[in-house]
Amino acid sequence: MFDWEDLRLFTVFAQKKSLSAAARELKVDHATVARRVAALEGALRLKLVERRPRAYFLTPDGERIAEFGKRMEAVSFAVQRTASAGHATIAGEVTVTAPPAMAAVLIAPRLGELRERYPELHIRLDGDTRNVSLVRREADVAIRLSRPDDAELVVRKLSTVTFSLYGSLAYLTTHGVDARAYIAYDTSMDDTPQQNWLQAQAGPAPIVLRSNDLAVQAAAVAAGVGIGVLPDFMGGRDERLARLPHAGAALEREVWIAVHSDLRNAPRIKAVMAFLAGCFERRTSA
Repeated sequence: MFDWEDLRLFTVFAQKKSLSAAARELKVDHATVARRVAALEGALRLKLVERRPRAYFLTPDGERIAEFGKRMEAVSFAVQRTASAGHATIAGEVTVTAPPAMAAVLIAPRLGELRERYPELHIRLDGDTRNVSLVRREADVAIRLSRPDDAELVVRKLSTVTFSLYGSLAYLTTHGVDARAYIAYDTSMDDTPQQNWLQAQAGPAPIVLRSNDLAVQAAAVAAGVGIGVLPDFMGGRDERLARLPHAGAALEREVWIAVHSDLRNAPRIKAVMAFLAGCFERRTSA
């Protein structure tokens, strides 16, 4: 017999394609991953990994075992979701993932209301720009700016976020239209609607700051570094900023909420989703 934990670590290693990436995912050191993979090979009496300088490759047997491990992992997550959905009380932990600005501005300030109503309910709120997996239970509920297309998820539209150009009052006073510079996302965000819209608005004007963090951009705009594209639920509430006219169509993004179908009727999940819907009512537009 082999150790199930060895198979679990090997499956993650096979998915990540490296010891260091698997170790980060599993929150262990890379030596532990290597030891577990070797232990699984010993128990199965199969060579699963071809070890070469600076690289590891799965053998054909390793590929097959990894596929079995992936199926077993999926069943394990399904068991966890089923058990979680069976809890009839509004208690325990619910993990919510949302874009960082929404988590900080729209959700976090109202968590006290949820706490007062359901004192045994505990929220883990992750501000994340990546689409974490609800199937793998990396989160229970996800707020996203694009509609998830996974067939296992239940999704619905929550709201629409509007964006505008903003500059600080001081900056606009000292910089005429021809002297203005802009703040943009870094190149990792080049394919986002916000970046494309900003580039269309800026034209040939210089980009003086790039950041993948919207909070950093907002702080730079307020400090007079340049003009930035901010969601109106942020920029419109800052008295230091002025909204500027834009060329062409306005920028809007739909906000979606998603949950795995196995969890949709769990009382605590329903309570959290209703709370989140309330956070987005009349708070995302100018």
